[in-house]
Amino acid sequence: MEFRFTEDQLTFHASLRKALEKECTVAHLRALWATETGRSPERWAKLAELGLLGLLVPGEHGGLGMNEVDLVLLLEETGRVALPEPVIETAAVGAPLLAATKLAEEWLPKVAVGEAIVTFGHPLNPFVTDAHVADLLLLPHGDELHAVPRVQVALQHEPCSDASRRLFRVNWTPKAATRVAQGTDAQRLLAAALDRAALACAAQQLGIGQQMLDLGVRYATERQQFGKPIGSFQAVKHLLANVAVRIEFARPVVYRAAFSVAHETAARAVDVSHAKVAASEAAVLAAKTVHQVHGAMGYTWECDLHIWMKRAWALEAAWGTSAWHRARVAAAVIDGRGPAATFGYSAPGA
Repeated sequence: MEFRFTEDQLTFHASLRKALEKECTVAHLRALWATETGRSPERWAKLAELGLLGLLVPGEHGGLGMNEVDLVLLLEETGRVALPEPVIETAAVGAPLLAATKLAEEWLPKVAVGEAIVTFGHPLNPFVTDAHVADLLLLPHGDELHAVPRVQVALQHEPCSDASRRLFRVNWTPKAATRVAQGTDAQRLLAAALDRAALACAAQQLGIGQQMLDLGVRYATERQQFGKPIGSFQAVKHLLANVAVRIEFARPVVYRAAFSVAHETAARAVDVSHAKVAASEAAVLAAKTVHQVHGAMGYTWECDLHIWMKRAWALEAAWGTSAWHRARVAAAVIDGRGPAATFGYSAPGA
């Protein structure tokens, strides 16, 4: 099967890139760090106008009724600008999870127009992101899944090296009124939510890695040593070339995972884990290499590079570390099932 993005998907991608380059500059990011919430309601409303927040919301609830293949390029762009708003939690995970519950009619129209923010907790994550601005928290408890309004929880802020990332310990009491699923239904929803979140992280890691590579190439082109740009020296250009190759190798893996999630293939979990590992390794390599190319200035507050470096490290640990996802791939390969089917193709003997 040949996989290509459609003209509509590429046009949507180009429109979002143009809007984000205007709305999410480094100056905007730095200004938000000093605010109480660290979030921009105005930018959230514009993301809703663009259709990003309602992209996975079914049409009967006011959304676009599209799928993860349509979303993956857009998430990549949100990583490229280090967007702080909870797009993963609300648009990529919250919306499809709510669509499978009795709360769909009440909450999805609000999500689609940007009037409701949803966040999601999972046993793999010790803290819940953006709980301070969320209207609804989807939280697991044993073999149950609960939907809890923010007014019913107590939040404890936890520090994070990424100034844009807001993490919270959530204290709450499960009630019958907040329970939306239990038993195998809850486990199925939690598994699907984890795969969607890991896929979204992988897509953002592609954008983060690409942005750091671009910063590194620009610096190596402008910085002079011995009368020449440092990028003209093999010791520098080869480092950056290695990053470019790693990102390009991760990109189709992430797109394949988007296809698997959108079509709920049997290989969904394995493909998502492969994507999370490949994209995170590319982004972390980009952080290390571009920091080195910058002569170790990337750690300094004044150098913009640290914005993407810290995001890459944070997302590597979110929704399952690389070690956790690598173990899931290994278990699928070593337990006798062999290579997974991909894009409808199964290897001989698989």
